[in-house]
Amino acid sequence: MIQRLEMLLALAKTQHFGRAAEVLGMTQPSLSSGIKQLEDQLGVKLVQRGSRYGGLTPEGQRALEWARRIVADSRQLREEMRYSREGLSGHLRLAVIPTALTQAARLVSRFSAAHPNVSFSILSRSSIEILQLLENLDADAGITYLDNEPLGRMASAGLYHEDYVVLCRGDHALAPHTAVHWRDLKGLPLSLLTPDMQNRRILNRNFAAYGLEPKTVVESNSTIVLVSHVVEAGAVSVLPQSMAAFLAVGHDLRLIPLKGGVLRPEVGLIAPHQDPYTPVLRSLIRSAGEMAAAAS
Repeated sequence: MIQRLEMLLALAKTQHFGRAAEVLGMTQPSLSSGIKQLEDQLGVKLVQRGSRYGGLTPEGQRALEWARRIVADSRQLREEMRYSREGLSGHLRLAVIPTALTQAARLVSRFSAAHPNVSFSILSRSSIEILQLLENLDADAGITYLDNEPLGRMASAGLYHEDYVVLCRGDHALAPHTAVHWRDLKGLPLSLLTPDMQNRRILNRNFAAYGLEPKTVVESNSTIVLVSHVVEAGAVSVLPQSMAAFLAVGHDLRLIPLKGGVLRPEVGLIAPHQDPYTPVLRSLIRSAGEMAAAAS
């Protein structure tokens, strides 16, 4: 049953029999047979079939919700049994908003020092993509904004609040300033994250609070691209302080505190609500709380 539910999850995610079979490492006929056996076992049609995948039936959508819960519980059971045999070990998939990658590295480094038998995959994703990954069981936890978009049924542990800085070259007119106001950025060529990123939407709300429209000359979903454009073209960027400080190393760049913002969003660790959590995830949540307490 568990294996067939895994098949349903893969099919719903890829919406293609061939791609789902590839993800699962099996042949397409084996996948089709497994889905048909699941339908026979449940006594309902789950998948609309024609010459290709036609989506889930209403019963299939309901079964998908149960599949996510049951598969998550089965994975949790395996983690609990491994913990009883081997102690804290395993692999965690962590999805992180781009502006929090340096903080994610700090958390993972802190955790790995205490638990060397746990490995990580860290994925850079938008806040919306993080929620989708968690819902589809493609990530175990995420680091994202806690208070700007609905998170749904998630547990969370705050890590820090974002403080923004202006990043510019040492020869820029703003470089001598000890602080900059949002109004001072009016008309300046800016290098910012793309509008699909929640960080950019937060910045836009700060600009709008002063009746400003940011003049972007480069937009990217990569903070490395933003800073590279500052270095090469003399543009200005606005980034969280910790990320800007990391990316500015080795360059003649100035980090200038940005004053007057109306939003100072909280960033933290999130995970789908479970009772209880796996030992590894429970320990990671505890480490996040300890890191936040040490920084406050």
